[in-house]
Amino acid sequence: MSEEKDPLLMSHEADGIKELDNQLPRWWVWLFNFCILFSIAYVLYYHVLGIGANSAEAYEFEMEIANEQKAAALEKFDMRMETMESSSVASVLAAGEKTYIVSCSPCHGPQGQGLVGSNLTDDYWIHGSEFKDTLRTISNGVPDKGMIAWKDSMQPSEIYAVASYILTLRGTDPPNPKAPENEITTPSVDASMFE
Repeated sequence: MSEEKDPLLMSHEADGIKELDNQLPRWWVWLFNFCILFSIAYVLYYHVLGIGANSAEAYEFEMEIANEQKAAALEKFDMRMETMESSSVASVLAAGEKTYIVSCSPCHGPQGQGLVGSNLTDDYWIHGSEFKDTLRTISNGVPDKGMIAWKDSMQPSEIYAVASYILTLRGTDPPNPKAPENEITTPSVDASMFE
């Protein structure tokens, strides 16, 4: 008696295992073919013909838009600096203190006593004692003294918060303060509002 051969059974065998010649599902074949066609079109569109922007070009385009938005925000902030008043809101001062500790204390000391940077606790401020002067100094930096322009790496709200916090340091008595570096200046801000 001869064994009937299944038409789907392939002719080869491995370790007693025979393989069926099953057809792939139609949806899978169509999806596979679509992926091949899509990849060819993608390569032609973005890399061969250069019609679409590749990843680097898209990044540059987005950065241009972001830099324009940032410049507009900084310009608006610069105009508002002249009329801003410091904050006495606890959450703003707490945020300013965190920013101060991370960004300012390496040069000005953890208590504002001055290290490489100037003493922020006395009345001998080099770049002006008004709140707007503090904002401007933080924002634009003092390149000839080694202080970077923080507007390039801080948000305007962070600059405002840290400037408000710095005013709370004025009049405090930290250990080992740096010697005065300028003539005495008097702020127009009432320091008692921070008590």
